[in-house]
Amino acid sequence: MLNTAKYSAVEVLRNGRKVEIRALRIDDRADLLDAVERTGAQSLYRRFFGAKRDLSEKEIEFFLNIDFVNHVALVATVEEGSRAVIVGGGRYIMVRPGSAEVAFVVVDEYQGLGIGRALMRHLVVIARDAGLEELVAEVLPDNMPMRKVFEKSGLGCNMKGDGPIVHVVLRLSE
Repeated sequence: MLNTAKYSAVEVLRNGRKVEIRALRIDDRADLLDAVERTGAQSLYRRFFGAKRDLSEKEIEFFLNIDFVNHVALVATVEEGSRAVIVGGGRYIMVRPGSAEVAFVVVDEYQGLGIGRALMRHLVVIARDAGLEELVAEVLPDNMPMRKVFEKSGLGCNMKGDGPIVHVVLRLSE
């Protein structure tokens, strides 16, 4: 069984830069808020399904209160200057036994480099280790980058449009 709370892996992005995919920590609060601030309005709209510029205290608490059983969160960090900064994040939250809802966001200037795919791969490793059978998501129809991450995940992928939302089911069985 993985020690998910201490999870860490390093990958190389499409542009040759290294990215660390690691467990979100409680002391990441300032960096998490900075990442939200650096994320464009359209990206935040796609993630939260509505106009959003700031997180409420309640939302911040929710996003940082991770138990790594029912709520797992990973961040992607890169070196900027002399420190690592959060440039993306992915998480899953259990919705019923064997199934968890997954969501991602990547800071705009780092989109298109493979960070979403890397976060997806690592969340799948953790979800399989935890015995999950599927990951589910709701995606806006125009969020093609996220839809492509799901389609290219190598998992059995079922997408169904339902009005303004595309429902995604990813089968984790190999």
